Amino acid sequence: MLLDKGFWGSDSPVGQSLFGGSFGWPLLVARAAAVDRNIATIAAYAERHGLLLAPHGKTTMSPTLFAAQLAAGAWGITVATAQQARVCREFGVPRVLVANQILDPAALAWVAAETDAGLDLYFQVDSPEGVAAAAATTGVRPLPVLVEIGYPGGRTGCRTASSALAVAHAVAASPRLTLAGVTGYEGGLPDTAAVAAFLDQLRAAAAELSELLPPSVVVSAGGSAWFDVVAARLPGDWLPGHQVVPVLRSGAYITHDDGYYREHTPFNRVRGEGMLDAALEVWAQVISTPEPGVAIAGMGKRDAPFDEGLPVPRAVRRPSGEVVPADGLHVTRLMDQHAFLSVDGTGVAPGDLVRFGISHPCTAFDKWRAIPLADDTDLVVDVLRTYF
Repeated sequence: MLLDKGFWGSDSPVGQSLFGGSFGWPLLVARAAAVDRNIATIAAYAERHGLLLAPHGKTTMSPTLFAAQLAAGAWGITVATAQQARVCREFGVPRVLVANQILDPAALAWVAAETDAGLDLYFQVDSPEGVAAAAATTGVRPLPVLVEIGYPGGRTGCRTASSALAVAHAVAASPRLTLAGVTGYEGGLPDTAAVAAFLDQLRAAAAELSELLPPSVVVSAGGSAWFDVVAARLPGDWLPGHQVVPVLRSGAYITHDDGYYREHTPFNRVRGEGMLDAALEVWAQVISTPEPGVAIAGMGKRDAPFDEGLPVPRAVRRPSGEVVPADGLHVTRLMDQHAFLSVDGTGVAPGDLVRFGISHPCTAFDKWRAIPLADDTDLVVDVLRTYF
């Protein structure tokens, strides 16, 4: 613990204040109350709309948070890679959805062995090569797979109905595989109409493949920007002769943010359905005020996400303990371990601490192996470990 970034002076920081000497700067902090509210909000939303929830674990790769999501009723945990699935298995996650094709023989051998040992694991296929790789495994229990549907210019997934049908027939022809359903990812689409059209395409693919599908069919989609459209399109009795199991894979909701997702959350469109709270913050110290109107904070690209927007100053904590709003402070650019701030309002001096909100939690968690989980009085109630 003492060698983890941001941790000083205590092997047991739980119960310590963020500002009591057990921590240094910069420091990524998660707020426990906001995390709890976000988990409860999306769990209730999914239940209200007839969705099962398999939150995307690659957002946090924190087993503590996986356990909290499962305890709130999540159907399983989604991951992006077989390595991430191994972390889930190590920490007792009973059902895992790998939202990608798995082609590596070593990874597939692990999947087959763990499936035989009782792990409920699904993964995607979108090509004859993917089917052939999975079918080459040995084991007792067939491996459940989902045919992935894509769209032109998107990520992975079958681009045509005929290619999806060919992949599904290849799955059905293999005794090592079982076709469990269809899946897709709509997150890169530009607007509600495009997302709705893609989800209708996903439904059409399920109908086209219906003769090959089991009585209970997993139909999965959903990032954190369009889950309202998923809720409107996927649940329901729309596949004759089959029970649809609609699985939502949103992940970034667990901590939300002060940037990209604050602007793109579906709750901006469906007022009254809920709200999410930004639960992540980076505290960094002002280390220089080298010229008028400029301050440098000891935080950079190694500490805070910058791919979907720069950090947002929220408050300033003086050495005296006084906390004031960060009015007029703006991050203009980041270097590896320095943040450039324009100062036009709240003055800052070397030694002040600035609380920054972040944009895009998925690239915040992966920069920190240990993250203090703090209550609203700044006392640490737990330490989140990440496994990227």
